[in-house]
Amino acid sequence: MDVERARAFLLSLPHVVETQQWGDNLVFWVGDKRVGGKMFALIDLSGGLAKGVAMYSAGPERYAELVECEGLIPAPYMARIFWVAAERWDALRNSEWEEGLRAAHTITFDKLPKKTRDALALPVKAQEKLIADRKKVLAEKACVVDTAEAKATPKKKKRQAKEEKRQTAK
Repeated sequence: MDVERARAFLLSLPHVVETQQWGDNLVFWVGDKRVGGKMFALIDLSGGLAKGVAMYSAGPERYAELVECEGLIPAPYMARIFWVAAERWDALRNSEWEEGLRAAHTITFDKLPKKTRDALALPVKAQEKLIADRKKVLAEKACVVDTAEAKATPKKKKRQAKEEKRQTAK
């Protein structure tokens, strides 16, 4: 397995979205994160990942078994949620990579809330409309909060400042 084969395989799975984050890392999501999708795999393109070329969700059932394999270690920062990191691409055979990545996808999909799974079942156009509608709602909420702060009386602002000062003093 290598970066291109892993990427092609991951993108062939249902509802997978790819983003580039945290430098040169390809992050693979079950569903668009804007509709509640969740990350299930990460591939490091630059060698900047502390340890490993790729990380994925192994699940509690397989985690202990996988970290015993040579070339697989607990994923930095993600081991508490049963992620493993491969130190090199030849740590697993191609079939094992595919099995592990497919299982990571399934584990993550199964954990999605019903509302998110329902959104993923929609056609792409309907998903885009859902995302646009959600952005509008969030923007309106932000305006309401800004307006409420602007309308705060001088007495209220003084009380808030006192409270903040008291909190920082603790």
